[in-house]
Amino acid sequence: MAKLILDFEKPIIELEQKIEEMRKYEDNLDIAGEIRTLEKKVDQLRDTIFSNLTRWQRVQLARHPDRPYTLDYIHMMLDDFVELHGDRHFGDDKAIVGGFGRLGEDTVLVVGHQKGRDTKSNVYRNFGMPNPEGYRKALRLMQLAAKFRRPIITMLDTPGAYPGMEAEERGQAEAIARNLFEMSHLPVPIIVVIIGEGASGGALGIGVGDRVLMFENAWYSVIAPESCSSILWRSWDYKEQAAEALKLSASDLLEQGIIDRIIPEPPGGAHRNHAAAGETLKKILLEELKVLKKIKPEKLVEKRVEKFCKMGRWEE
Repeated sequence: MAKLILDFEKPIIELEQKIEEMRKYEDNLDIAGEIRTLEKKVDQLRDTIFSNLTRWQRVQLARHPDRPYTLDYIHMMLDDFVELHGDRHFGDDKAIVGGFGRLGEDTVLVVGHQKGRDTKSNVYRNFGMPNPEGYRKALRLMQLAAKFRRPIITMLDTPGAYPGMEAEERGQAEAIARNLFEMSHLPVPIIVVIIGEGASGGALGIGVGDRVLMFENAWYSVIAPESCSSILWRSWDYKEQAAEALKLSASDLLEQGIIDRIIPEPPGGAHRNHAAAGETLKKILLEELKVLKKIKPEKLVEKRVEKFCKMGRWEE
């Protein structure tokens, strides 16, 4: 399968391909100096492009099909991971995965949205759009973690909760609302990580925590840029303007106090180097857990509720 190359990545990819071609003749020709010059040029070009990304370009990166998903991070960071299934009411939603594993010396619960890599796996995962049973499965697992006093890590990466008729019939809105209420009162550390797309209530349904972390090329908003454009301009053609107006990037949200920390990505984005992205996330999670574990459960809950109650306040 051909890899997706975004428009703003093309100059970098073209130079990298040229370097690979030159390396084939490196043994026969004295071109090592030229290769080093080109490698420096690639690094400079990458730094220039990725330090000036628009909000819409970050949305594109967050949706890149080669980007690491929840199960990728789980397998990179956790030892002895055991996945658990089902909500014990209706079924097992494949758009949300979760289970227990060891992160460093701690046993933790990791729950997150899961997309597919191709058409077949995307259909299997419902394109990362959970049904009510997905949120109820997540809640069941989080309550199990709380029972055994295990920290919880959630990973957000969804274009939204599934909007189908059957999802509404099974109580989509109630399932998300129930998660918001219950997560705010769980007496264990909860760390939320936005790893890709964080769209609307579909993301927030597993997004209440003591610390909210976000990868630098992820996005998090009440609505997707295309949907915002279609409502305001009756067309998807203004999605770039909508992305700018929504202020959905990591730096925007840190400034607004919605998130607590930005997770840096490898040069060129997380889709270019899964291992480096996983290593960075693991290091930061261990740092955050070390601090949160020292806080008493009742204080954790008190500070968590206070944190989310502050969001959206303003003065005139």
